[in-house]
Amino acid sequence: MPIYADLEHAARWRELRTTPDDWSAADPAMLEQMLVSSHLIRAFEEKVLELAGQGLVHGPAHSAIGQEGGAVGSAALMRSSDHINGSHRAHHQFLAKAIRHVAPAGLSHAEPFSADMQHLAQKTLAEILGLAQGFCKGRGGSMHLRWLESGNLGTNAIVGGGVPLAAGAAWAHRRAGTGDTAFTYFGDGAVNIGSVLETMNLAAAWKLPLCFFIENNRYAVSTHVEESTAETRLSARGLGFGIPAWKVDGMDPLAVALATQEALDVMRNGGGPTIIEADVYRYFHQNGPLPGSAFGYRDKAEEAEWRTRDPLDRLALEMQQRQLIGSDAVAALRARAKELMDAVAAELVEQVDGKRRIRPALWPLEDFRDFGIRGDLSELAGVRTAELENFSGAIREDAKFIETVARVMQQRMAGDERIVVMGEDVHRLKGGTNGATQGLSAAFPGRVLGTPISENAFTGLAGGMAMDGRYVPVVEFMYPDFMWVAADQVFNQIGKARHMFGGDSKMPLVLRTKVAMGTGYGSQHSMDPAGIFATSPGWRIVAPSTPFDYVGLMNSALRCEDPVLVIEHVDLYNSTGPAPVDDLDYFIPLGKAKVVRQGAAMTVLTYLNMVRPVLEKVEELGLDAEVIDLRSLDRAGIDWETIEASIAKTGNVLVVEQGPIGTSYGGMLATEIQNRCFDWLDQPVQRVHGAEASPSISKVLEAAACARPADIERGLRRIMAEQGRPLA
Repeated sequence: MPIYADLEHAARWRELRTTPDDWSAADPAMLEQMLVSSHLIRAFEEKVLELAGQGLVHGPAHSAIGQEGGAVGSAALMRSSDHINGSHRAHHQFLAKAIRHVAPAGLSHAEPFSADMQHLAQKTLAEILGLAQGFCKGRGGSMHLRWLESGNLGTNAIVGGGVPLAAGAAWAHRRAGTGDTAFTYFGDGAVNIGSVLETMNLAAAWKLPLCFFIENNRYAVSTHVEESTAETRLSARGLGFGIPAWKVDGMDPLAVALATQEALDVMRNGGGPTIIEADVYRYFHQNGPLPGSAFGYRDKAEEAEWRTRDPLDRLALEMQQRQLIGSDAVAALRARAKELMDAVAAELVEQVDGKRRIRPALWPLEDFRDFGIRGDLSELAGVRTAELENFSGAIREDAKFIETVARVMQQRMAGDERIVVMGEDVHRLKGGTNGATQGLSAAFPGRVLGTPISENAFTGLAGGMAMDGRYVPVVEFMYPDFMWVAADQVFNQIGKARHMFGGDSKMPLVLRTKVAMGTGYGSQHSMDPAGIFATSPGWRIVAPSTPFDYVGLMNSALRCEDPVLVIEHVDLYNSTGPAPVDDLDYFIPLGKAKVVRQGAAMTVLTYLNMVRPVLEKVEELGLDAEVIDLRSLDRAGIDWETIEASIAKTGNVLVVEQGPIGTSYGGMLATEIQNRCFDWLDQPVQRVHGAEASPSISKVLEAAACARPADIERGLRRIMAEQGRPLA
């Protein structure tokens, strides 16, 4: 017979229920705060549904009527400097946190609502209606609400997508030593999503002051929680990660508040993350003013039973039993909250010919459409720029590329304590798998973070750090193909955040990665990410081809307040080239290409590791070709002034890249050139690129999949033949 031993969980998991004594002992001011906040939120949500029913809400209206208890119970104990974020159903959480910020001393049920409170309600409703005066200038609508001053990091339309971002704010709080915390709200649907579970693991490993607040309303649209998971007590997820967890009745705001207080005690005292699961119920369907029963996935009896547990009624009843408020006062509070929302809506909506409509003057102007996709780079104004040809410092001609990568990061981290490096194995192996972070871990303890293998979590965490604004994260993807694992955080979150939240939210983040074609790592470790990132709004992309350029472009990337992808290549790591001996403080402007060889017969556009073989082939063939190192690859960074001046002179263009045609960068660039420079072209834009297949493990097949010097030669010969001057 085997011997068994029962194992104990590392963390405590408890259900908390209130007693009459708890209600009697509760701070009356806190109960009043929760009651008033709940009525404000209820009236707000009813107004949203009313307007949605009249066709005035463009897009979804995910109301949280019935779920107010979880929001007000947790927000009642927060500081303004604590951070929260939420998912698509987050009006109540946003408002609860913002109300707490606007009225930190509490709210009285007997006093009129302040002008600040009306302003908050109006600005929030305006955002949901898509109007210019909204918190995100109408861009975010119902699902994207951000007011950083109040601690609202930004709500999120991707289920579970905001959870890693909240971990970034929690990391910033822990590093700053303020005792502040972060709360990330999500529902039963998000509990089973990888980014949530990855973040639980990372937060526990790093002891981040982050509360995973689960609003279990039992339905993901129409799918019942019992259809989605075998363990329907969702706070049980914490046991697998050593996270203490509380399960409470979310229709009981005091139970939520008591659990929140215990969770805050853990987090503010260095105990790491917590989980609170609040059982709540949304009275209406996933979206809009109809109940769920209208769609057949639940019945009216179930809805009626949950309404008997209404959190607003529970608060009022308990307060009345303790003579803290009377029924008339509750009715008056309800009426004032509705009057406030009527007044707010009247500022935004008008009646014309018997129909309500949005006041036309309140819509954003159409020319605001692209504002804030990226910043204006004003943060780089006044920096000292240099090119190799005009550099006044000492130059070493045989500097190793990979050593220069580590040197410039060492210089920047020494001068800027905000910079934090993270990625898999960056803290070990003498600087990661290639040496790019050599010496950093010893020099900057606590700022070089070796991460679990969980790109979704640590990339999102870095995005949250950047949104918080106190730190500049530098993320390393060991291979660019791993971006697909973290695609939501890379493209939906980090890339879109500035624009989505109104255009003014900075996102200072650098993502480093290396192209590994030629190393035998196969089709899942060998891609060139430039073509994919160039299609994603928000990202800037640089691809340095020399050690000197790497220093200047990395300095610009670290100063930039947009996310910047820095593409490196294994072919360049062990190569040598010119680099400064000791002056590592110059900048190369983002969006500035470099003519590395003058010529008049054709323009060759290339980047990264293909610059050197192009130059070698041009010299070998004796061509009068102009070669341009693009350096900046994003749409906003393409140096059209330099490119167009060259094409106007040569009339012929060859775009050279190494990678496969499917995700190529050159296709986009060739199309743009064809559209912009058609009248100057003597022939269609020609291209050199890899095959359709990704590189394989086989040395022969890998070489065949990538563009090689022979392919460059064929491209150059093709250009000359089309001019009627074929090469011998």
